Amino acid sequence: MVSANVQGRDLGSVVEDIQGTIRQKVQLPKGYFIQYGGQFESEQRATNNLLVFSILAAIVIAILMFFSVKSLPATIAIMLNLPLALVGGIVSIILTGGVISIASLIGFITLFGVAVRNGLLLVDNYNNKFAQGMHLKDAIVKGSLDRVNAILMTALTSALGMLPLAIASGAGNEILQPLAIVVLGGLFTSTALTLLVIPALYAKFGKWLIPKQTSTDLEKNFHLNDPPKVSVESQL
Repeated sequence: MVSANVQGRDLGSVVEDIQGTIRQKVQLPKGYFIQYGGQFESEQRATNNLLVFSILAAIVIAILMFFSVKSLPATIAIMLNLPLALVGGIVSIILTGGVISIASLIGFITLFGVAVRNGLLLVDNYNNKFAQGMHLKDAIVKGSLDRVNAILMTALTSALGMLPLAIASGAGNEILQPLAIVVLGGLFTSTALTLLVIPALYAKFGKWLIPKQTSTDLEKNFHLNDPPKVSVESQL
């Protein structure tokens, strides 16, 4: 057993360097192998578990959103915000040292929740406007203006809550600070892109994103509001 401590670098890159050096310079006899344990093994196990449960959570969220908006294309449109939420988080990691840890991954999951919530707020409001008989363009403009304050206040409150953790220093900060940095950076891009991408998608593909039930109700209301048709035979 060979033990070592890591200082000034992340554990994953150190183990990669060790593995590369051993592959180049060490020829193991038949039947021998090297196992990397300790904190590295625990980190790998935690990362795999986090990945599996994140995928399961995303599937459950997608199912719940489908039952909420009652439209598969609209659900896909909301889920498109998840990759967009990564942009600010990745940029913030690069600017602060470029190390991805378990805490950073948890921060990305938090960002996904905020992005899904904001997208659901917009889509649900659009569907309500459509159900009231509004034109597509008017529903998008009015629906976005109705929800922009709630979305911005949610992002601002979350950002202000994470700011002390992001700039703090001291013992135990290595766990909370990466999470706060990812959330803080991702909130800006996630919020901005949500307010731009979803309205743009509805403006371009609105007739496919509207729930079928809503479209049927609009057609019924349209026909009910039409004036009665009188045939020539009945007039005669």
